[in-house]
Amino acid sequence: MAWLITKYGITAALVVVISEVAKRSDRLGGLIAALPLVTILTLIWLQVERQTPERIANHAWYTFWYVVPTLPMFLLFPALQSRLGFWPALLASALLTLVCFVLFAMLLRRFGIQLL
Repeated sequence: MAWLITKYGITAALVVVISEVAKRSDRLGGLIAALPLVTILTLIWLQVERQTPERIANHAWYTFWYVVPTLPMFLLFPALQSRLGFWPALLASALLTLVCFVLFAMLLRRFGIQLL
């Protein structure tokens, strides 16, 4: 139980630190958020918990493919926020990400990569 609390604490602290840095510097906050820190932590947690090398490698592999369809969101959100406000822009961006993910998964299926 202590290990689980430690994992949650470290992971939550990371999110808080990023949001606090972003309040002070848009660029630095964006840079830190763009780093794959959560993925790195996840890989570390999987290793420490003695998961198989195959499971750890699969996590990194699928993370790569799942990131690609999220990228358009980062372009759409700023454009929509000034027109629609925060919440509608966030919702539209999330919906776009979902659509991009489904289309991307259908495309990758043609190449033998199963995301869904």
